[in-house]
This record gives sequence, structure tokens and C-alpha cells, in this order.
Amino acid sequence: MNLLRALATVSGMTLLSRILGFVRDFVIARAFGAGLATDAFFIAFKLPNLLRRMFAEGAFSQAFVPILGEYKNKGSAEDTRTLVDHVASLLSLALFAITALGIAAAPVLVWISAPGFSENAEKFALTVTLTRITFPYIFCMSLVALAGGILNSWSRFALPAFTPVLLNLSFIGMALFAAPYFDPPVLALAWAVFLGGVLQLSIQIPALKRIAMLPRPSMNWRTAWADPGVRRIVTLMGPAIVGVSVSQVSLLVNTIFASFLQTGSVSWLYYADRLMEFPSGMLGAALGTILLPSLSRYHASDDTIEYSRLLDWGLRLTLLLAAPAAVSLAILGVPLIATLFFHGAFSANDVFQTRAALLAYTVGLTGLILVKVLAPGFYARQNVRTPVRIALISLAATQVMNLAFIGWLQHAGLALSIGLAACLNAALLYRGLRRLDIYQPQPGWLQFVAKLSIALFAMGLALWFGMGSEAGWLHAGASQRIIRLGWLVPLGASAYFATLWLLGFRLGDFKRRAAV
Repeated sequence: MNLLRALATVSGMTLLSRILGFVRDFVIARAFGAGLATDAFFIAFKLPNLLRRMFAEGAFSQAFVPILGEYKNKGSAEDTRTLVDHVASLLSLALFAITALGIAAAPVLVWISAPGFSENAEKFALTVTLTRITFPYIFCMSLVALAGGILNSWSRFALPAFTPVLLNLSFIGMALFAAPYFDPPVLALAWAVFLGGVLQLSIQIPALKRIAMLPRPSMNWRTAWADPGVRRIVTLMGPAIVGVSVSQVSLLVNTIFASFLQTGSVSWLYYADRLMEFPSGMLGAALGTILLPSLSRYHASDDTIEYSRLLDWGLRLTLLLAAPAAVSLAILGVPLIATLFFHGAFSANDVFQTRAALLAYTVGLTGLILVKVLAPGFYARQNVRTPVRIALISLAATQVMNLAFIGWLQHAGLALSIGLAACLNAALLYRGLRRLDIYQPQPGWLQFVAKLSIALFAMGLALWFGMGSEAGWLHAGASQRIIRLGWLVPLGASAYFATLWLLGFRLGDFKRRAAV
């Protein structure tokens, strides 16, 4: 399989999900604005979502995919299937216990994640209720991650990338049509999370059947635990959980800080983060998804040269696509936020406060995406401890910067801390790959960066002069904003890629085959 085509497939599905995600956020912003109800829901959704990223899509995938790839390449089909069955059994039992505990301990979890809410009894009680409804989401999504890891190892990238679309459709449908039937209406959003998790899990079943890898879980955890492959996965998950937890703990700590700031701070950070997730998901998560299986195969076959070349390909592609995304978000903050969210209860002040957070986030966008490419360079070799040590250093740096920035930058200072820490994380991962002689840069990097900088400058000029005044975007009608943004974004993209073409870049230069 052509990895560039696989990237286009995964990114295309992610693009569809992100577009629907913005429709979702538009609907939520229009209906609920940025206040008590949305602050409560975003905290409630953050808790199971954090666990999903930590245990499911993060630590579990990093530990499971390399071992699964090893079994698939070196073992029999029956051995691979048995491993999947045992992992599914143990995972299901653990998830049931975690979900039950989370529902019971919801008040404690809310107090830990947003202690500032305890000063408002109504806000605290609402957050607890919403948390209990959304918590089963972790059960469904962890099993979705299991299914996605299997399908990706069989180079079936499209369906796992498509599944988030169902959550967004669930949000949109519940917010538009079901909210009036709930008291308070924000409860509809919590049930949308529950429904979305069930739908995402259900859609994976036929695809797993087609490759004869549908798990057959059992209640006999002792048999599952006796499997040496399962033990290796659990051993790798320990440090992987710590490593993945670092970024999530940073977000959680930032939420704690934001809960003590003025009302709306949590929501401003959320809406800015949603814009950041657009390129981060399309590029970072997509590249990490397609790189890890191939890197694992190269490692299993001891092909160090191709291993290094694949990492080099990933790094160049990241800079080629992530750098213009960061520049575009920094310049077009107000046009994007005004077009997407400046409706109904979402005020002009909300636009500028969200823009401040977005501008701070963009400082670290390229670093954030580079981490998603550099870290698999360690995970594919079943080396989790090195990224964990680096992540802990980044966490400590984040908290130091939080204390330094929050006093004078408020919520934007929290976003800036995460961005700068992501850059530090990427730099340390890169240094680690070089020091361990895992990665050797291919020739032509200086010329590549020089041409890229020229193209970025051309794009920045086109966007800056094409955007006009920020105030004009607030006074324009919704349809006028959409039309202006509809030609402004292609203008910037055309300036960027046309400059690259004139400088000698060609699409064929970035084609790359997956490891077989």
C-alpha cells in the first residue's frame, strides 16, 4: 500500500469528522453559548475522554500494535487470533470495573478535575450528573481502539478513521432535536456521548469479521493473563500509560487552573483546542496511525535503513503540512472563530478570548504533530521508557510555565505553556532518536527547510492582505463570512503550494510504500 495514499485516506476521513465536529461545535455554541452549562459538560466529557486517550488510543495502542505486528509477521494466524481473544477478554473485564468505579466516584472525580466548581453547588451537581452519563464512553471507546489497532495492522485504515464521524452525528442530532426534551437541556449532550460510543463500537464488528479477527472474549481472566503476549502488552502499557498521561495531565491541570479564572475560560480553551485538533488529528494522529505498523514490521525484520528512511519521510511530510497549518491558524484566528462560533449566545468577547488561546496554541502546533511522528520511532521498537522520561520532563516544564504565564496572560498563558512544552517534547525525542542511532537524516534537509520557509512567507502575505480588518469579520453577516473564508483559505493554500511547485517540489517525491 502507498503510505501517501493511506495518509490521504485517513486524513480525508479525519477531515470529514473534523468538519462535522465544527458543525457540532457550531450547534452547541449557538444553543448553549459559553457559560455554566457548557463549562459543566466540557468538564464531564473531559474525564472519560481523558481516560480514552490515556488507556485506549494512547497507551493501549502503543503497546498492542507492535506486539500484534510481531505475531502477525512471525507467528501463525491461530496464534495471532488467540492473542486478540485474550487481550479482548482481559480488556473488557478491566473496562467494566473502571466504568463502574467512575460512575460511583463521579463527585470525587469532578472535585479533582475542577475544584473551582465546588463554590457553585448547582454547577458542581450538574457536572456530576453529566459525568455519570458520559463515563461508559470509556468502555466503548477502548474496545473501539482494540478493533482499530487490529484493522490498522491489516492496513484497513479507512474505517477506524471514519468512526469519530458517528460521535459528531450523535452530538448534532441530540443537540438539534432532543435537547428540548431534557431538563436541563445540556443533558442531551451527555446522552449523545453515550450513544456515539455505542455506534462507534458497533460499526467495527463487520470489518473484524471480514478479516476473521473478531474477538471472542471470555470471562476466564486467568487464561488470558497466562498468555505471554498479553503479559508483554501489559508490561509495555505500564510506562506507556505514564507517558500518554503526561499530555492529558497537562490538560487536566490547565483545566484546574482555568476553573479558578473568570467564567467562560474553560469554554474558550475548549473552542481553541477544537480548532487545534483539526490539523493535529488530520496530520499528527493520521501519520502516527500509518507509521506505527510499518515501523513495527521493519523492526521485526531488522531493516534499520528503511526504518530510518520512513521516519525521515514522516518528518518531512509533517513540516510540509503542519507548518502552514500553524501559520494559517495564527493569522486567521478571528475569521475562523467568527465564522464557526460567532452566533447566538457566543459573543464578540468570546471570539477574541478564544482567539487569544488559539494564537498561544499555534506556537506549539508543529511540535505537537512532530511528537506524533517521533514517538512511534520508539514505540515500534517496544521502547516506551525513553518517551516516558521525556514526557515527564515536558510535564514539569509545562507547570513551571503555567505559573509564569497565568498571572498576566490568563487562560492564554495556559495554552502557551502546552504549546511550548510540545516543542520541548519534540526536540528531546528527536535528540533521543539521533543519540540512539535509530534515525539518520537523509540528504537535502537544509534546502528543504529553506524552500519551505519561502513558501510559508508567500502564504502568510496572501492571507494577511486577503483577510482585511478583524472588526470587519464581526460586523459581516454569517453568509458573508462563509463566502469570504471560502475564497481566503484556497488563496493561502494556492500561494503556498504554487510557491513550492515553482521551487521544485513534486507530489511524486513524497510517495512511499508500506512495509510488507
